[in-house]
Amino acid sequence: MPILPGAVVLDEVLHFIQQDRGLDLAHWQITAAKFLAGVRPGDLLAIEHGTASDGSLKFAARTADRPVLSGALTRLPSPEPAA
Repeated sequence: MPILPGAVVLDEVLHFIQQDRGLDLAHWQITAAKFLAGVRPGDLLAIEHGTASDGSLKFAARTADRPVLSGALTRLPSPEPAA
């Protein structure tokens, strides 16, 4: 029973969030990622994401019968302007 590597699942979730929100995730960092279950080839993922009160983005992915990934993204601080 093959499973997709967690990095592939996380990458797909991040691409979805980037497209859905129109964000450039190069300015964000992954502050949490918890892999809860394996994803098999052909599994359909339902992806949810939202903004938390602290401004971070929370995300979760699940298949039809189980949660597979949860995590958070935090915006990187803006660089200080050069003097």
